[in-house]
Amino acid sequence: MKLAQSVRLAAWFLIGLNLVMAFGSIWIFVRMTPAIEFIIDRNVTSIQTCEEMLAALAMVRENRADRKTVADSPEDTFREALQRAQQNITEADEPIIIKAINQRYRKAFAGDAAALTGTVDAILSLGAANRAAMVAADKKARQFGNAGAWGIVFMATVVFLIGMLFVRSLKKNLLHPLEEIHSVTATFRQGDTMRRCTGTGLPKEIHQIYRELNDLLDKGTQQNFPGQQQEHPPH
Repeated sequence: MKLAQSVRLAAWFLIGLNLVMAFGSIWIFVRMTPAIEFIIDRNVTSIQTCEEMLAALAMVRENRADRKTVADSPEDTFREALQRAQQNITEADEPIIIKAINQRYRKAFAGDAAALTGTVDAILSLGAANRAAMVAADKKARQFGNAGAWGIVFMATVVFLIGMLFVRSLKKNLLHPLEEIHSVTATFRQGDTMRRCTGTGLPKEIHQIYRELNDLLDKGTQQNFPGQQQEHPPH
C-alpha cells in the first residue's frame, strides 16, 4: 500500500535527520579538541621559551665561577630556548623579533645595559605576539563552537517540526480511520446496522478500505435482515 510506504519513508526520514544531527554534534566536538591542541602546540611553546630566556637574563650578573660546566651557564640556557623559539615560528612578526634577539643577546650577557634592555623588550614582544595569537585562536574556536551549537539547535527544531507534522499526518490518515473502523464495527456488533465508515480528505487506500468494509456490512445486514433498506451516507 502507498500509505504504508509513505509512513515508512517518513519514519526513515526522521531517523535519518536524527542521525545527521547526532553525527553533526560529534563532528563539532571532535573539531573543537584539535583547535585547543593547536593553540597549545603553536603558542604555549613559544611563551615557555620567552620565560626561559627572561629567567636566563635575570641571572646575567651571577658569578659564572660558581658554575661547574659551561653548559650550566645562563647564556647556554638562553641559547637553547632561543633555538626552540626559532624552530616554532608561528606568527608573521616572530622572525623579525627573533632576529632582534639574536643580534642583541650576546652583548646583553656581556654586560651591555642597552642591549639587555633591547633584548628584554624583544622577548616581551615575542610573548605578546603569541598571547595575542592565542586569544585570536580561542575566539575563533569559540565562534566555531557557538555556530555549531546554533546549527544543532536549528537541526533539532527542524526535526521537531517535521516530527509534529508526521504525527499530525499519521493521526489524520491512519489513527483516526482506524478509530472510525473500530467504532463502526463495535456499533454493528451492538445492533446498530445503519452505521457506516465515512470521512473526507483521506488517502485513496483508506477510502478503498471503507468501501470494502461498508460492502461487507451491507451484505451482512441483508443476510440478517433481508427486508431492511440500507440508507447510509456516501463513502
